[in-house]
Amino acid sequence: MDDAAITVRGLTNRFGKTTVHQNLDLDVRRGEVLGVVGASGSGKSVLLRSIVGLQRPAAGTIDVLGTKVLTDAPGDTPADGAKAVQNRWGVMFQDGALFSSLTVRENVEAPMREKLSLDAATRAALADLRVAMVGLPATAGDLYPSELSGGMRKRAGLARALALDPQILFLDEPTAGLDPISASEFDILIRSLQKALGLTVFLVTHDLDTLHATCDRIAVLAQKKVLVTGTMAEMMQVDDPWVRSYFHGPRAHAAQPQAVH
Repeated sequence: MDDAAITVRGLTNRFGKTTVHQNLDLDVRRGEVLGVVGASGSGKSVLLRSIVGLQRPAAGTIDVLGTKVLTDAPGDTPADGAKAVQNRWGVMFQDGALFSSLTVRENVEAPMREKLSLDAATRAALADLRVAMVGLPATAGDLYPSELSGGMRKRAGLARALALDPQILFLDEPTAGLDPISASEFDILIRSLQKALGLTVFLVTHDLDTLHATCDRIAVLAQKKVLVTGTMAEMMQVDDPWVRSYFHGPRAHAAQPQAVH
């Protein structure tokens, strides 16, 4: 697929005797927001972790931005090219996963310290820019995670994910735990940043409002694979019990706002 930012083929993940994924295939197109949904235990976060190299699959291949980050070779480890492509993505974990002993600014600077050769003043200035980009006040840079609300921690985690000016953004349940107003504001933020920066976004979620507001396509994980991918309109036509229940249930009918574009 020529326009694919991420290509996954034959992915298999096992934990002991439990197989989470079996011969899973997925394409994520450049410049799209792909929402990944599925029942609890379907391996949504495991798939994300496999792509970014935090989970070693039992089998399969993964290409990111034209670079192989996983091959089927036994004992294979990412080559230098694969390590380099890691600078071209950012990851936001649930609740931000911030370092509690660092300020927001220092958290955002952390990837820069590891990956870039920049002086302290430049790092701080770039970190403050990222803080502003995600809608946090300038004063937030001096605060510690314990001093932030849940929504502010999410935004700080997003600022850190954007630290290296990535091409791909991985978001793991970005609106989980937020009140409806904060969640809606975060959806709008994600979509506006995606458009402004030309990002490809891989978004794990269970939030139907987020799917409606931000996603170009949706991938449904079921039966240890990607059962179906398509637009929201196409999901409404899928003849599968879980998909019908998810997209046609009471919550689905309540979660149909106008998409944010």
